[in-house]
Amino acid sequence: MGERWCAAVRVLVLQAAWALAGGQVRYSVPEEAKAGTVVGRLAQDLGLEAGEAEARRLRLVAQGRRASVEVSGASGALVVSSRLDREELCAKSAPCALRLEVLVERPLRVFHVELEVTDINDNAPIFPAARKNFSIAELTTLPGSRFPLEGASDADIGVNAQLSYTLSPSEHFSLDLQKSNDGNIEPELILTKSLDRETIPVHRLVLSASDGGRPSLTGTMELVISVLDTNDNAPQFNQSVYKVQLPESAAVGTLVTRVNATDADEGINSEMTYAVTNFNPPSGRDVISVNPNTGEIHITSALDFEEVSVLNFRIEARDRGTPPLSGHCKVVLEVVDVNDNAPEVRVTSLSVPVSEDASVGTVVALLSVSDRDSGANGRVRCWVWPASPFGLEATFAGSYSLVLREALDRERVSEYEVEVRAEDGGAPALRASRGLRVPVSDVNDNAPAFSQAVYTVLARENNAAGAELARLWARDPDEAGNGRVSYSVWEGGAAAVSSSSSGAGAGGWRPASSYVSVDAESGRVWALQPLDYEELQVLQFEVRAVDAGEPPLCGNATVQLFVLDENDNAPALLPAAGSAPEAGGAAGEAAAAAAAGLGSVSDTLWAWAAWGAPAGQVVAKIRAVDADSGYNAWLRYELWEPRAKGPFRVGLYSGEVSTARALDEADGPRHRLLIVVRDHGEPARSATATLSVSLVEAAEAALAAGSSSSSSSSSRAALGAEMGPGAASAATNVWLVVAICAVSSLFLLAVVLYGASRWAPRAAVLSGPGPTTLVCASEVGSWSYSQRHSRSLCVADGAAKSDLMVFSPNFPPPPPGPAPKDTQPESSALLDTVSGPSFAHLSLFSPPSVPSAV
Repeated sequence: MGERWCAAVRVLVLQAAWALAGGQVRYSVPEEAKAGTVVGRLAQDLGLEAGEAEARRLRLVAQGRRASVEVSGASGALVVSSRLDREELCAKSAPCALRLEVLVERPLRVFHVELEVTDINDNAPIFPAARKNFSIAELTTLPGSRFPLEGASDADIGVNAQLSYTLSPSEHFSLDLQKSNDGNIEPELILTKSLDRETIPVHRLVLSASDGGRPSLTGTMELVISVLDTNDNAPQFNQSVYKVQLPESAAVGTLVTRVNATDADEGINSEMTYAVTNFNPPSGRDVISVNPNTGEIHITSALDFEEVSVLNFRIEARDRGTPPLSGHCKVVLEVVDVNDNAPEVRVTSLSVPVSEDASVGTVVALLSVSDRDSGANGRVRCWVWPASPFGLEATFAGSYSLVLREALDRERVSEYEVEVRAEDGGAPALRASRGLRVPVSDVNDNAPAFSQAVYTVLARENNAAGAELARLWARDPDEAGNGRVSYSVWEGGAAAVSSSSSGAGAGGWRPASSYVSVDAESGRVWALQPLDYEELQVLQFEVRAVDAGEPPLCGNATVQLFVLDENDNAPALLPAAGSAPEAGGAAGEAAAAAAAGLGSVSDTLWAWAAWGAPAGQVVAKIRAVDADSGYNAWLRYELWEPRAKGPFRVGLYSGEVSTARALDEADGPRHRLLIVVRDHGEPARSATATLSVSLVEAAEAALAAGSSSSSSSSSRAALGAEMGPGAASAATNVWLVVAICAVSSLFLLAVVLYGASRWAPRAAVLSGPGPTTLVCASEVGSWSYSQRHSRSLCVADGAAKSDLMVFSPNFPPPPPGPAPKDTQPESSALLDTVSGPSFAHLSLFSPPSVPSAV
């Protein structure tokens, strides 16, 4: 190999010397030479001295096409700079010469250099396609037939591009090479033996092309020869006889069997269709069908063993070739007898709806049951499902009656879905059923019922006439008119209290219908008139609900209406005892107080105080009462005039007028006090009292106290002014102690009676209504809290108050009339209890703690 390169270099040197002698430098280099390969010593061949090439800037001048060579600056040699590909530079041109211009400076000269790129065998033959497909018909294509092939090409030139062809071995094909006019070799494929697609459907050959280079390079192309089919094979079944058994209960569309025929041909020649021929018996044409594409045999109508037990027919398979070929097979279908007839249930008569009061044994429907089978398959048993008030009774063969076996209740079940089931004795057993809808008609057997036996209603007094107080609702589970409910006030009432009576005087029994009414359709309770707590605290009555059935049924509910107190009464002052001197001046002051919005006014009250009375001595006491209850009746006392700080003051809750300091002569002989009495209602109401206090000597004061003590004992129940610096104060304290002891005793007595009413037997206790009365409270204030069954209790001077009461909200009052002879009068009764579901309630209203002078 080294000798060959040396010879090539000698040739190049000689060529360069020759070119230099002729004025042009010529070099030759093989393609694919490596980068850095020295092509020639250009500087030396151009006559330049060593080092002069770099000094004179020896270089190549680009001429538009990449030369792939360059001049080394240090040595001045022409070297390969990039890949040289002769086929890329010159294609098929020969020789492949590159013309270069070399430039040097100082002086500037241009040299022409010719570089020849020689060919090496670096390209293998290439076919136009890696695979060539042929289609040749079997049998019809005769041996000797020629099929031209497209030859390969080689990018090299010369001997490197001279090609030779070879074919892979085959008994059916050979290769023939023909030389064209341009000298190229053209290969041809020759058929040497007839083709059979069923034997070999596809032939695969390899055509190889080799060039003349050393070493030789080769290219290949695969020849794929598909053998085209001709219709030379008839369809063949895999069985000549198909035997199948099917039960007669097989459903329409059931697959009997699937016949399968094959055809060795392909394409349309192997596509086949199936058809049924030669039925025995002929009626089988209506029972059997075959899918022409898949060969599946299906039942098109029901099989009946009693009519046809065996079916014989033939299946023909025909291909679609030209001419078409066909094959045949036989199918034997045996029908197996089964219990294929289910019982039949028919309703011959139906009597609905059934009244819910129908008697047991009533016939609701008549049914007929049959089975087309015979023997055990035709014996049928029947029953009713699900369990219901109905049952079956057999009348004669195949006939049944649906009868009522239990009482009906429409409110529990308004309609029945009854299913009559039948089952034969076959194996397996077949069943049939028939559904019946049996509605139940209504009768008026349910009375209206309220959701509560007792309704408690709270209503404020002074309500507007026609205001809705409550809404009642009674449920009647019947339907239509039997369930349509109307409402009315049935009975009840209250003992009205006369507002003009100062005590507990009864105003007479008044029925509930004078106070309230009930809307007949909606059950709304309306007020017929404004309610007055001071007249009526509790109203108890019954509301009756009646349906529209025949006969009508009714239900009752008790309504307890509790009237809630409103602050609609101003405090009242009792008129003063005795005469009222200088009433004219007091009247003017009272009118001014009324104009100032201080409520009602009273006459002037008189009192005497001694000169030198110490601070805290009670001069007088203002007494007032309020007809309301609770906080609305809780009174307080305020000194309205004089506004400035004076010698007197008023107890906030006691109403006692006492000295704020010791009295002296500088205070003047007479003082007028304007005192306002207010309740705690919303809004608050008030009354005013004018008190005239005269300052006298101690002896005169004692004489005035002695003269007034006789009159005060007879008017102790009235509200007024009390005087007395000495004896009067002591008498007042005594009465206060008595009042406190009385209240405590009553409280203990009430607790004992309350406990006795809780644990005492209820059946032996009597009850009865009583008029509402007032019970007075202690001197620290006035209170009233009233419920039904109130009683009077007085513990101090003044009007009575209902602080202690017992009520029975669940117990209806008896009708008005005289009290039983064996009971005590109501005026002497201290407490009232009730029996049954009633309960005793003790209420003791306690105001906030207030100071009291004892």
